[in-house]
Amino acid sequence: MLEEALEHLVKGIVDNDEDVVVRRKELRRGEVLEVRVHPDDLGRVIGRSGRTASALRTVIGALAGGRPVRVDIVDTDRAR
Repeated sequence: MLEEALEHLVKGIVDNDEDVVVRRKELRRGEVLEVRVHPDDLGRVIGRSGRTASALRTVIGALAGGRPVRVDIVDTDRAR
């Protein structure tokens, strides 16, 4: 459910919504949602001084209901 919500929010922000990919990973310390977008849209998702990314994290944290969830915005230009 969180993946779909995050994907919906991010698709509303970017120009290339077909390139939005949200992957869920379970780690010992909680859940991680990785967001990958088109390189041209990376600045839109992060926002000025990280405000958009922070807002996305706040919304997803509220939807998680107290479970530890981390949202990572992955730079696709870098090697994995």
